[in-house]
Amino acid sequence: MIRHHPTLETLLAHAAGTLADGPAVVVEAHAQGCPQCRATLDALDATGGQLLGELSPAPLEPATFERVLARLDVSPAVRPSPPRQASLALPQGTRLPAALRNAQIGRWFWVAPGVRYSRVRLPWAPAQNLMLLRVGGGRRVPHHSHGGMELTQVLWGGFRDGDDRYGPGDLGEADETTAHQPLADPEGCICLASLEGGLRLPWLTRLLGK
Repeated sequence: MIRHHPTLETLLAHAAGTLADGPAVVVEAHAQGCPQCRATLDALDATGGQLLGELSPAPLEPATFERVLARLDVSPAVRPSPPRQASLALPQGTRLPAALRNAQIGRWFWVAPGVRYSRVRLPWAPAQNLMLLRVGGGRRVPHHSHGGMELTQVLWGGFRDGDDRYGPGDLGEADETTAHQPLADPEGCICLASLEGGLRLPWLTRLLGK
């Protein structure tokens, strides 16, 4: 049972198209498996469509129709090759969300003992900081805070963050006011995470004397 969802503000931003591409992929991955949030997004889309329908028509430039016809005459572009996706040796039965279908996914890299990450690159938004995170059983991620929004969608296993537990399908939302060190469940966890503004690592700050 899914217990943790995006905030209404985040869902509104996603429905309005104002959420950055990285967080939008995480929210979409959550909504694909969460009937509650999918229904909320559908309702928001319907409301937005109704509001658009009530707007007065805006006049178009005289050459607009000719430009549309010219684009229709252009030969279709060559279909791009499928994105590269590394073999991640996921636990049996684990599937990546359909929201990652067009993303490039790299191999696992070491972060800390028991912690690995895989870079997820969006071809249409390569600067977005999106990743898969794999944490071994009973391991903690390094203690950190954030420079902006952090969204974490649990794909497999689970973790505890303070008094809250997050299992498959749950989405955790943090911001620059959050400092934490989540603890993976005994079986470990695999998450999809989007980070805005980067991580702030207290131990690195102390090491650099800042």
